[in-house]
Amino acid sequence: MGRVVLVTGVSRDAGSRFARRIAADPAVDRVIGVDVVPPRGDLGSVSFVRADIRNPVIAKVIAGQHVDTVVHMSVQESSAPGVHGASGGRSSMKEHNVIGSMQLLAACQRAPGLERLVVRSSAAVYGSSPRDPAMFTEDMAAKRQPTSGYAKDVLEVEGYVRGFARRRPDVAVTMLRAAEVVGAGVSTPLTDYFRLPVVPTVLGFDARLQLLHESDLLGALHHATLGGVHGTFNIAGSGMLVLSQAVRRLGRPTVPVPSLALGAVANVGHQAGLRGLSRELVAFLTYGRGVDTTRMRTVLGFEPSFTTAAALAQLGSSIPPSPVPYPSAGRSPQPALTTGGDHG
Repeated sequence: MGRVVLVTGVSRDAGSRFARRIAADPAVDRVIGVDVVPPRGDLGSVSFVRADIRNPVIAKVIAGQHVDTVVHMSVQESSAPGVHGASGGRSSMKEHNVIGSMQLLAACQRAPGLERLVVRSSAAVYGSSPRDPAMFTEDMAAKRQPTSGYAKDVLEVEGYVRGFARRRPDVAVTMLRAAEVVGAGVSTPLTDYFRLPVVPTVLGFDARLQLLHESDLLGALHHATLGGVHGTFNIAGSGMLVLSQAVRRLGRPTVPVPSLALGAVANVGHQAGLRGLSRELVAFLTYGRGVDTTRMRTVLGFEPSFTTAAALAQLGSSIPPSPVPYPSAGRSPQPALTTGGDHG
């Protein structure tokens, strides 16, 4: 008898793609996709249930479908139209991320047949600050705790997941702290930033970037779902780039902004139509972030197919040339910055 997997967040592209992918695995008997609105595309053999994880009814879905594995993909950094309710906005997104996760975990706690819980988390929990180490390991905390936005949501959700793991030691709980996800089909505040015709940067800073290709995110979730390995894991492609290298490889001209006027960066982005150039994204574009992926390889047993540079190149293949000429278009790009702490 194969596994019965419930996937949250299937109205989004990543959730629907993962649900279809895991449903095709012969080790899986059934997949139930859950969200507040139906997905736009065909889910194939995945059974869709329209349900809000903020509502206790989610417990009936888990019990009624005899779910033994839950993959939680609903914690998101930006709201897709209609996903978080009619009003949308930051407050609705926070309610969905945090309250929804609390209700889902409460339902999981009452499910005696549950064996595995996989949570898509984010490396955003580490924040971005001038005091950061070269590489964050999974047992490190942010040097500057996030106080708002998506990063704070993720921090709260992780706390609830750890509490669940203590109350249900019989359930294998896997948290995947994904680096910034990029790819031709990905739309996030960071990929929107890279798609700007002119990219604002912070004068005097060159953030370190570590990226994860969208297919490797799905691969890591697939691997964790079937592997049932307990623990928290950083997930990222090997190698790093600095922001100037990344922007140059994408052929985007830049506008440096003084570091004392970080608010101006957000204003430039807002006027240019950039979605979500938040305080946390500005900090990331100033200081960057690096995560150690040793445990991903040695304990989880997963190896991404794309390096950071290759993931960026794949994103670049989907971005049309900027209408603004790049002043150094003839200059060869620098090689990717790598660090021994990444072990790969």
